[in-house]
Amino acid sequence: MFTGLILEMGEIISMKRRSGGAVLSLKSREVSSDSKVGYSISVNGVCLTVANKDRNELSFDLSEETLRSTNLGSLKAGDIVNLEPSLTPDTRIGGHFVTGHVDAVGKIRTKANEGDMLKFGIEVPSDIIDFLVEKGSVALDGISLTVIDILKDSFTVVIIPHTAKMTTLGFKGHGDTVNIEADILGKYVARFLSRREDKNSKFMRTLMREGYT
Repeated sequence: MFTGLILEMGEIISMKRRSGGAVLSLKSREVSSDSKVGYSISVNGVCLTVANKDRNELSFDLSEETLRSTNLGSLKAGDIVNLEPSLTPDTRIGGHFVTGHVDAVGKIRTKANEGDMLKFGIEVPSDIIDFLVEKGSVALDGISLTVIDILKDSFTVVIIPHTAKMTTLGFKGHGDTVNIEADILGKYVARFLSRREDKNSKFMRTLMREGYT
C-alpha cells in the first residue's frame, strides 16, 4: 500500500527480457538506501518486490501480465521512473491510499500551462471513467492527483510546479503513456452498484429478503 507521494525519481539501468517476463534494474538514492530484498516499491505506480539489491541499485522480477498491462514494458535504459516505498505505521498520509495495482494504461492527450500550473488531459478506456468522480482521487504513474473534469473518454488533472519538478509528469507530453489506478473507494462503490443492479445475485436476494434495498 502506498500514498501516491513520490519520494524520488529513479533511472532505469536495464530491462532484460526472459521467459515468462523480465528483470528490471534501476538506480536510486533514497529509496534504495532504505530498501531490502522482499520490500515493496512503487515503480511508476506499479507495486513491485525487490528481488536483488546492490548498493544504490534495485532489481525486480516482472511477469508477462505486468509487462502487458502497464507501461513498464516499454522502459529502456536511461528512462526515468517515479519511486515510492510502501507505507509504514508511522508514514504521513498526505495523498490517498494507492494499492499499486494498475487499472489501465492511459495516454496524455493534452498538456497546457495554466499560470504556474500544468493541466493534463488523459485519454482512458471507457470502463475506467465509471470509477472516477470530479474532485476525487486518481493515481497517474503512482502520483496522487485530483480529478478536475470528466469527459466521455478522458479526464483532466492539474499539477503544481513542485509535482512537475519531482515527478515524470514534468517532462512527459502528448502521446506519452501513464499508468492509471482509480481510487479504491470508487472501485468498491462501482462494484457494489453493479451488484445491486443484478437482482438475481445470491448476495442481493439475501439483502432484499432481510429488508435492505
